[in-house]
Amino acid sequence: QLQLVESGGTLVETGGSLTLSCQASEYPSGFYVMAWYRQAPGKEREHVADISKFGITKYNPSVEGRFTISRDNARPTIFLQMDKLGPEDTAVYYCLAIGATDDSWGQGTQVIVSS
Repeated sequence: QLQLVESGGTLVETGGSLTLSCQASEYPSGFYVMAWYRQAPGKEREHVADISKFGITKYNPSVEGRFTISRDNARPTIFLQMDKLGPEDTAVYYCLAIGATDDSWGQGTQVIVSS
């Protein structure tokens, strides 16, 4: 099964920036979408952003204009550039790969934004 490893989560001050990475062990099968989700304490996991095999991106309105999802075309890795971070962005950020036959989640990386 495809393995995902997130990295880059840390403590950052309000207004700061951070880049998360998600490295997959292989490309998902067929048409695929790779996405970032996040789960704040006491809240449900929510979609943050995603990027398709063809480079089409979608964002949660709460992050649009502040976050940018991108990918490394040479390897199965996606990134999440996060700018103008606020305490409301504090969460565990998860990577998700949606392939033609199955989905895979990473273990998550913690982002804490201090006020």
